[in-house]
Formats: sequence, C-alpha cells, structure tokens
Amino acid sequence: MPEFNFYLTQFFNLNCCPYYNLQQTITMITQHEKTNSSKAGTYNQLEQQRQNEYTPRYVILVNDMLDDFVHGKLRSERVKDIIPHIRLLLNIAKQRKIPIFYCNDEHFQIDPELRLWGEHAMKGTKGAKVIKELEPSVGDYIIPKRAYGSFDGTNLERLLKSAYDGNGADTLIITGVHTHICIAHTAYGAFIRGYNTIIVKDGVNAFTEKDHLEGLDYIHNNYGASIKKVSDIIKDLQ
Repeated sequence: MPEFNFYLTQFFNLNCCPYYNLQQTITMITQHEKTNSSKAGTYNQLEQQRQNEYTPRYVILVNDMLDDFVHGKLRSERVKDIIPHIRLLLNIAKQRKIPIFYCNDEHFQIDPELRLWGEHAMKGTKGAKVIKELEPSVGDYIIPKRAYGSFDGTNLERLLKSAYDGNGADTLIITGVHTHICIAHTAYGAFIRGYNTIIVKDGVNAFTEKDHLEGLDYIHNNYGASIKKVSDIIKDLQ
C-alpha cells in the first residue's frame, strides 16, 4: 500500500500542480526505486548471512536396537548390517556432544502390538535391552515406548525441547528398525511437530529389502525426510 500511495501522489502532482514538472517526477521516482533496491539488497545480504551462520541442533535417535530384534523373537539377520554404521555415528555424536536418544520397545501384555507380532521386548526382559554393541552411555536418554512411533505416549518431545540449554533440538537423525514400521511412524511424529528429519539410509533396515526401500521412499515422499548415508551425515556434523 505505501508503494501505491507514493506513485499515486506523483501522478497527482504531475497532473494537478503547474509547478511540478515531468523531470521532477522522474527524478523522485528514480530515487525512490534506488532506495527500495538498496533495502532489498540489504535484506537479502542479512538473510544469506543468517543462513550461513545457522547451525542445526542435531539429536540422534536409536530406535529398537534391542536383543529381540537382533538375536531374539523378532530377529533379522539384516539388522546386523547396520550395527557398525550406527556405532560409528554414535561415536562421532559423542565427540560433538550431540544428544543421543534410545527409543526402545518396552511392552506390557495389554499392548495392541502384541496381537500382531506376539510377545517381544517385554518390559524387564533381556529381549527389551539394547544390544551390547550399542549400549547407552552415561548421559544418553532412554525413552521407553509401547507403540510403533517414538513420540506416541512418551516424553520424547518434552526432552527434545529441553535439549541445547532449553533452545530445543530441531533436526532428528533417525537410526534403527524397522524402516517401514517404527522408523516410519517416528518420522511421521517428527514431521507433524515441525522437526527436520534425516533418515540414515545405511543405519536403518527392515525384514526385507523391499520393505526397507519402500519404507525409505514413503518417508521421503510423504514426510519430506532427507535420506543420507552415514558417511555424508558425518561430513555434515564436522
């Protein structure tokens, strides 16, 4: 509206004021547009500077890397392939002081999930413990869950908001199993809460290659998650 009023005033002066000539009008309009161009340039520079200075507040989520999913009732040989990649990522995260969250199934007999999958990762059993290769360290967060999604019925969101001295995490790097089930539901929970999400392509897996690849595609296409290899993520963290 200010732009419209400026040009309307110049038109009025040109047509109604005998002492207001065309050259004056052209000069004022030219000066006005130079001022606007300068302001736009300054804004663009400030915005670019802000983007260059922005540092994502990362956290690592380790989903269901539990004994029952690796060695026990719902074991899958494919899960073993991702263990070295997750371990490498966790080591880098610890060096960079990036918070780590273990989101673990910890079921009760009444949980609906058991009707489909049978008993697994029952609270208090060996099957519900994180495998030795990826055991949590002091200071890591443990999030017990009773459903697919790591946000569902847990305190994950509250703890994410308290990270980084209360500034909150804004970018979740998700690892674990299974790509098309718990990983997908956790990615959805992150998406609807406004988090940036990165799925570690070689740090998640599923019962079959088909399930894994279709899960990745679904998460990327529907929740806007980035799909990256561990090696590329580590470069981003440096």
